[in-house]
Amino acid sequence: MNYKNSQELTDEELLQRYRAGEDSNWIGILFDRYAILLLGMCMKYLKNEEDARDSVQQIFLKVLAEVNKHQVQFFRAWIYMVAKNHCLMQLRHKQQIRQEEVNENLLNSPAGEEEDKAKFVEKDNLLENMQHALEQLNPEQRVCVKLFYLQKVSYQDIAAQTGYTLLQVKSYIQNGKRNLKLLLSKHG
Repeated sequence: MNYKNSQELTDEELLQRYRAGEDSNWIGILFDRYAILLLGMCMKYLKNEEDARDSVQQIFLKVLAEVNKHQVQFFRAWIYMVAKNHCLMQLRHKQQIRQEEVNENLLNSPAGEEEDKAKFVEKDNLLENMQHALEQLNPEQRVCVKLFYLQKVSYQDIAAQTGYTLLQVKSYIQNGKRNLKLLLSKHG
């Protein structure tokens, strides 16, 4: 294979050559083009260089595994979306771990039983209001919001599960979140 003029090839041409022969050098050239961009993006989201470098590696592995499963028309936009979703999932995972630690600390703290009981009643009421508000959303918003926020499913996976387009999924989640806030503010 002749890789000498690879810098003159577009992303789409490199991707096409990779798909044609599954020669990893072509996809490697694409990775080289975007490695710094992805590292900067991961640093922006994750605020930690080591986590960002690990994420770039994980993103490249994910791209290798999934690039042939998708009709990628604009590689730059696609890899950017994959990276953004990866970073958001990492942040959500870290937040979930921190929340579990906080919950564990609250349960193990020597606070008064009346305080604990009041907090549990308040949380129970909040959960009940949330469930009631979720049921008032239209079906598309309800499904997407539940999958995204409660089951931690990515945009892409929601689109795959529901048959909605990626734009529809994002719209349903955004509008569902806004409608939930409005419904919850009505209930105090």
